[in-house]
Amino acid sequence: MKALAQKLAGRLKVEGAMLVTAESCTGGWAAQAMTAIAGSSDWFERGFVTYSNAAKEELLGVKKGTLQNHGAVSEEAAREMAIGALERSRGTVSLAITGIAGPSGGSAQKPVGTVCFAWATKAGPPRAETRHFKGDREAVRRQSVEHALAGVLELLDKR
Repeated sequence: MKALAQKLAGRLKVEGAMLVTAESCTGGWAAQAMTAIAGSSDWFERGFVTYSNAAKEELLGVKKGTLQNHGAVSEEAAREMAIGALERSRGTVSLAITGIAGPSGGSAQKPVGTVCFAWATKAGPPRAETRHFKGDREAVRRQSVEHALAGVLELLDKR
């Protein structure tokens, strides 16, 4: 993960971009991975850890109706998290992670390992996707952070 974070850091710096993170099940791990790199204040703006639904609503502006109709673990919620992070920061690119890391909390529709992601810039609509990861809680969380960081690189490649 360190090499991926360093690659992303270099890319953000070259682009003059500022990253903001909105995390639920990863509890700030993406922000930690990025700020562990010296000089991160040049390209990391802030991180939101919004574990509860109330935090998602209060800090990121996720709509109560979105949470009621789709759940916190949904692409709809992830999109609103990514947009809210941009709107409530000085960031220019955002990532959002919300999922079920386990070992409990899953359902038939959303089993443990289900994680929804979104990435956004101020230039266009957010992109969202859902992944299903295998492993224990730490493995699901680690894979989620790696996927989210790789998604930022992909987003920057398409600009």
